[in-house]
Amino acid sequence: MTTHADAPVNPAGLPTAYEHGGRLTAEGTTVDPILVEIVQGTLASVEMEVETAIARTSRSPMIRDAHDFRAGIHDRQLRKLTGRSYSALVHPIVRDFPLDEMAEGDVFFHNDVYESEGGIGHLPDLCVTVPVFCDGEVVAFVQAFGHHDDIGGACPGSMPSGATSVFEEGLSVPPIKLWDKGVPNKAALRIMTRNSRMPDSLAADLDAECSACLMGARRLSELFARYGRDTIEAAFDTILDQTTQTYRREILSKIPDGTYVWEDYAEHDGVDDPRLHTQRITLTKTSDDGGRLIIDFTGTAPQAKGPINHCGDYVGGNFLKKWLAPILRNLADTPERMAELDVNEGIVPLIEMRFPEKGTLLTPIFPAPTNARTFVILRLLGVLAGVVAKAVDGKMPADQETIRYTGVYGKDRDGQDYLMREVLGGGSGGRYYADGEDTIHVVPDSRNLPTEFTESRFPFVVERLGLAVDSGGAGRYRGGLGYEKQIRMLKDAHFMSIADRSILACWGVKGGKAGMPFSVTIDVGGPNEREVDALADAEPVLAGQVIRIRTTGGGGWGDPLERPYAEVERDLRWGKVSFEGARTAYGVVASGTKDEPVIDEAASDALRAQLRDARPSEEPFFDRGPGYARLAEGRTAAEVDWL
Repeated sequence: MTTHADAPVNPAGLPTAYEHGGRLTAEGTTVDPILVEIVQGTLASVEMEVETAIARTSRSPMIRDAHDFRAGIHDRQLRKLTGRSYSALVHPIVRDFPLDEMAEGDVFFHNDVYESEGGIGHLPDLCVTVPVFCDGEVVAFVQAFGHHDDIGGACPGSMPSGATSVFEEGLSVPPIKLWDKGVPNKAALRIMTRNSRMPDSLAADLDAECSACLMGARRLSELFARYGRDTIEAAFDTILDQTTQTYRREILSKIPDGTYVWEDYAEHDGVDDPRLHTQRITLTKTSDDGGRLIIDFTGTAPQAKGPINHCGDYVGGNFLKKWLAPILRNLADTPERMAELDVNEGIVPLIEMRFPEKGTLLTPIFPAPTNARTFVILRLLGVLAGVVAKAVDGKMPADQETIRYTGVYGKDRDGQDYLMREVLGGGSGGRYYADGEDTIHVVPDSRNLPTEFTESRFPFVVERLGLAVDSGGAGRYRGGLGYEKQIRMLKDAHFMSIADRSILACWGVKGGKAGMPFSVTIDVGGPNEREVDALADAEPVLAGQVIRIRTTGGGGWGDPLERPYAEVERDLRWGKVSFEGARTAYGVVASGTKDEPVIDEAASDALRAQLRDARPSEEPFFDRGPGYARLAEGRTAAEVDWL
């Protein structure tokens, strides 16, 4: 696994002649199925132990409290073995450091977006990788990456919304050896902490991640020592083979052969005025090779001036394949089965990705900025869900957009600099069998910051944290609700936000309506009340003013006029839908109080008949909400929105 000067190069101009993706054992090798279960369970246990160690020993709120980090275990062919969540890639490490030169106790580090082979999306995601040894040879890798508070750049948090190059976004570190045989590289650590506005938490978080991955590597070495390398590697191949076969049999078989097209959009890039930044997928399902998918991104918009670009066209789109594949689990027979299906390297052979030429949102040219690339990779989850929905008569969830960064920074009570930033979730889309979930987070196990913690550490009071009423898209199955959070500042500060879906809403499907978009209001009820753009680096907030954040509601599924009265009454009682919302969105006439709502079924029947008669004869399969017309020259639907 060595690189060569005359080897082929990837889009970043780096050599890629390293061995990866192949089997560890011969085709047809068998292994005891009970042992496979033991190995698979051990991998999951080690991954969880690594993540638990990071959470318990890190320092920053983003890592320790919000849990915006992930661990992953990979074999020596760089294949991801665990499937609980996504992870970065080992490819850039093996590209630059041959396996036969690695030693026990080594820890590798990188965060350079353009040298990460697509595994790192923006500079605050710092990644550490530790090789696992058996009899002196590398047999696997333990890796962790997390979103850190600050790595330098033009603004606190290293996510400047108006960045026009990656150089404004912070310190880029290509793959380096951060620990050499157990000895930390203090010079490299000093450079990184010197470039951070939060050096103490950065150093502590990195130490937590390195130590946790070293611990995980020891655990895996014990597994190899117990059963032997040949047996463990045969189990690795079997685990991935089973994933391939399961997805081909239970998931891909649900998609009819054919070609389907859909697109969705980011609404702004922080530099240009809001407009439609297209992300398009042409999906082809073929029965060739037992069944596979071709995902073609041709038609995706040119790269943006601002930081919403994502480097996806590396290693055949390996990262994006594993990022997008969880959407396909929605085709499983039951919700319980969906939850059982892992996404590991076994899904990679089932998907072929085709990228447009360099210079698009998914194929940006260095040094295009990328810090808000969530606007693209999160939207792609919805684009894949939408294009599959066209193929399966809508039996996919409506849209969700459940990550955005909001926060405040300034001087605390002691005059020290502080940065409070959190990842607030939103509502998930309604499904063909159930309502969407409220206030979920796309990062597994992540969460909003506890009020008790933030109020004790930062100079503000959380006056409200609850559900944003009426935010879920109306439907036979309602979209989940977003958050409403109100913060009263005790000292002058600055508000920051990296968010999308403030104009374009989460779309509804098959008659379901779009959810409510994201919004921020400062000085709520005061003389200077104002709406704040969803991309903001330094919006001033005075002591005593209230910041109100409302996150997105998920799209609805199916005709809202078909929602049973009993379910609307329940929503009224729970405070998820207002009396006015029940009338306008569901055609339900209700009186009484929130605790004791009374549905007038006769009046509701008449109102629903009136609303049905007022509808156009044909409606698009997707509802994008009223914001779409603002950016689409008055059009209410795109050409691809019709079946």
